[in-house]
Amino acid sequence: MRKSIISIALVALTLPICQAGEKKGTREFETSKNLDIFNSIYKELDLFYVDTIQPEKQIKQGIDAMLGNLDPYTTYIPESEMDNLKFMTTGEYAGVGAIIGERDGEIFISEIYEGMPAQKSGLKVGDVFLEINGESLKGKTTSQASELLKGQAKTIATVKIRRAGKELTFDIMRDKISIPAVSYATLKDDIGYINFSGFTEKSGDAFTDAFTNLKESGAKALIIDLRSNPGGILGEAVKITNLFVDKKSTIVYTKGKVKEWDETYKATREPMDRKIPIAVLVNRNSASAAEILAGALQDLDRAVIVGERTFGKGLVQTTRNLPYGGNLKVTISKYYIPSGRCIQAIDYSQRSTDGYVQRIPDSLTTEYKTAKGRIVRDGGGINPDLYVEPEKNSTIAYHLYANNIVFDYVNKYEQEHESIGPLSEFKYNDYEGFKKFVKEKKFTYKLKTEEVLNSLKDVAKEEGYFQDAEEEFKALENKLSHSVEKDLDLFKNEIIDFISVEIAKRYYYQRGEIEESLKRDKTYQAAVELLKDSPRYEALLSPKKEAGKGNEKTKAEKK
Repeated sequence: MRKSIISIALVALTLPICQAGEKKGTREFETSKNLDIFNSIYKELDLFYVDTIQPEKQIKQGIDAMLGNLDPYTTYIPESEMDNLKFMTTGEYAGVGAIIGERDGEIFISEIYEGMPAQKSGLKVGDVFLEINGESLKGKTTSQASELLKGQAKTIATVKIRRAGKELTFDIMRDKISIPAVSYATLKDDIGYINFSGFTEKSGDAFTDAFTNLKESGAKALIIDLRSNPGGILGEAVKITNLFVDKKSTIVYTKGKVKEWDETYKATREPMDRKIPIAVLVNRNSASAAEILAGALQDLDRAVIVGERTFGKGLVQTTRNLPYGGNLKVTISKYYIPSGRCIQAIDYSQRSTDGYVQRIPDSLTTEYKTAKGRIVRDGGGINPDLYVEPEKNSTIAYHLYANNIVFDYVNKYEQEHESIGPLSEFKYNDYEGFKKFVKEKKFTYKLKTEEVLNSLKDVAKEEGYFQDAEEEFKALENKLSHSVEKDLDLFKNEIIDFISVEIAKRYYYQRGEIEESLKRDKTYQAAVELLKDSPRYEALLSPKKEAGKGNEKTKAEKK
C-alpha cells in the first residue's frame, strides 16, 4: 500500500513538469507532424494518382495556399521571378524600355520610356509585335513577350511590328533600363514640385538632387507628390525625411517577433531645409514607405498632407534566401511613426470564418499627438489635413478610355502630326475630328443603371412578374436611355482632358503626361493655393487643429 502511495505521489509531482515540457514542445511537434503528413500525402499522390502530377506546379499551389492565409505581402518568389524582385528594389533591368499590353490576342506597345532603346530605335506607342528574334508572338502572353524583349545589355533584339497596316523591322540594342524615382520636377511661382514614383535604391539621392536644383532655382515652398506611390525601401524614406527635420529626430521604428531585428531610424544629419513650407499630395494608393514619409512629416508638424486617406500599409518585409535560388518575402514587423502610431489598416490575424479581413473601424482607433500636440490616429492609413474629393469620371469617358478609343485616336493623331510644339503652348482643338473617329468606330456603351435594370428584368421574368410590370420597365428604360452623340457634347471638357494628356504623353513621354495633367489637377491646385496663403498653412499646423481630419475640406471643394 505504501509503495502505491509513493508511486502516485511521484506521478503527481512529475505531471506538471511533463505538461510544461509538453507545452513547450507542442508547437515544434505539431510543425513536424504536419510537415510529415504533407510529405506523405504528396508521395502517395505521386505514386498512385491516376494522372501524372507536375511537382513544381503542385507544390507551388500548396505554398500559395499556405501563404494566402497570412498577409498579401508574404510571398514565395521562385528563381524564375527573381528578376522581377530585383526590379522592384532597384528600379533597374536590362531590356528595351517599353511597357506592353495585350488586346484581341495581339501584343502591343502601351508606353515607351524616354531616352531608352525602344524610343531611340524608332518604335512607337501602338505598334503591334508580330515577331521577336524570329519567334512569332501568336498565342503568346505579355509575360512571354516581355521575356523575349529582355536580355543582356548590348545584345540585339530584332522585332517585326505592324504600324498603320504596314510591317516594319527594327534592330534594338538592349540596355540597362533605370526607371527614375523622380518622374518630374518643376518650379512655378516660387513653388517647387517633385513627382516621386517609388522608393527604390538610391531614390533618396535622386530626390535630394531634385530638391537641391529647385532650391538653387529659387523655390520658397515645396510640393511632394506621393500619389499612387506604392512605397519600397524604408531607408530611402528616412533619407528624404531627414532633409526637412532636426538631427536625431525619430522618423520611424519597427517592432516584430524577433526583437533583435527591431530598429529605430533617426535623422542622422542636419536638415537641408528646416523651414520651407511643404505640402505632401497623397491618395488611396499611396502606401508603405510613401506613408512613412507623409506620416513622419505630419507627426513632426513639418508638412500639410493634402488629398485623401492613404492605403494603410504598416507592415515591413524582408527577403530570406531559399534552396534552388528562390526567395521568401516575409512580413517581419510593423512600423511606427514618430507619434507612436501604426497606420496598418487591416489586421490580417483577425480573419472571419470565411477567410475575409476588414479594415480597422475608425471607432477602434487610438489617439496620438504630433510634436506640436495635434491629435492624430492610428489604423487606416494617413488622413490628410486638407481633404480634396477625388475626381470622378463620367461613364462615357471611362468607356472611351477603357475600350482604347482614346488610345487608338491618339495613335492616328500622332501619325498625322509630326510635332505639337512646346507643351506649355499646346492646346488640343480637333474635338470634331475625335467625334467623327468615335462614330466610325461604332462605339457604344451601357450605363450601370441600364445593366442593373436588365438584370432586374431577368429576375422579374424568372419570378413571373415581368408581364405585370412590363410597361413600367419600358417607361424606365426610356428615361434612362442615353445617346453617345449627346454625351460626347455633355462631357466634352472632361474627354478633351483625357485626349490632351494622352497626346502630351506621346510627344513628351512621362514628363509630358504629368505636366499636362497638372494643368487641371484639383489636388495640386489646392496645394498651390495653400502654400500661397501662409496664415492658412500655419493654422493647419496649429495644435488647435486635429491633424488628419480634413479640416479644410469645404474650402478645398469650393475652390
